[in-house]
Amino acid sequence: MIRTLLLAGCCALSSATYAFTAEPTASEVVKVWPESPPSWTPPTEPEADQTKADGRKVADRHVIRLGNVSTPQLHVFPAKDSKTTVIICPGGGFSILAWDLEGTEIASWLQDNGISAAVLKYRVPTRSESTNWVAPAQDLQRSVSLIRSGAIESLPTENIGVLGFSAGGHTVVRGTLSTERLYEANDDHDQASARPDFAALIYPAYLTKKRDSAEMDETLVVTEKTPPFFFAHAFDDPLTPMGSVGLFAKLKAQGIPSSLHVFSSGGHGFGGRDTGAEKDAWLPMFKAFLQDRGF
Repeated sequence: MIRTLLLAGCCALSSATYAFTAEPTASEVVKVWPESPPSWTPPTEPEADQTKADGRKVADRHVIRLGNVSTPQLHVFPAKDSKTTVIICPGGGFSILAWDLEGTEIASWLQDNGISAAVLKYRVPTRSESTNWVAPAQDLQRSVSLIRSGAIESLPTENIGVLGFSAGGHTVVRGTLSTERLYEANDDHDQASARPDFAALIYPAYLTKKRDSAEMDETLVVTEKTPPFFFAHAFDDPLTPMGSVGLFAKLKAQGIPSSLHVFSSGGHGFGGRDTGAEKDAWLPMFKAFLQDRGF
């Protein structure tokens, strides 16, 4: 069996952190690949939390910055009687993973709201690769096939969606819009479709040609077979919300029912932490989107 389960204690990160709060704990951890992942340039340093005491805070709490990930994993958060699984891709500029803010905290919220989730610990950093999103998107496609094939018994296979933040949002876009598998099939699990049933992008990055441009990357192609999308972005995000707006326009042109929310403020990297601001509404809006679409 491809799934390799680790003890729940393995969810702990490999060095001391400055998160200062208890991180939500997965019920199990599953390796994404049966052996080594597809070819890439792995880091020479061990996986570690790179959070610093003077590092960025969100809602007055530090963010776990997980770096040097060379062994992709799915951290599983099943919900009782759920019929949907959401695979979560944290952001981090393809350099690190904002592991709790955009990963385990979101999975815990979904689980508490009756939606099963799995946080994807995808490969980083990939900045030395010729195309930085390929390895993460391979990990995502493999994860969709793995879950859809029933390899993780605690996760429902009826509906499988993907949710990504920032660079994780870019990963979701690439893995979802690709009409082909981005790696050679490994085993029987890869006979299951790698295309998700829906996708959610939370302040997705790098969808336009330039950081502050409205001109979309022409390699992002939407077809009539593209699944529905949910978007949440802030007007004042320095990584322009026009990427979300532009991709939504492409979905509209193809008649793909999708949901776009651009909040008046919030900047970039707000995650799902409650600050009492307008942008906090995105999580219940996402739940409503799933309900309205039958997921």
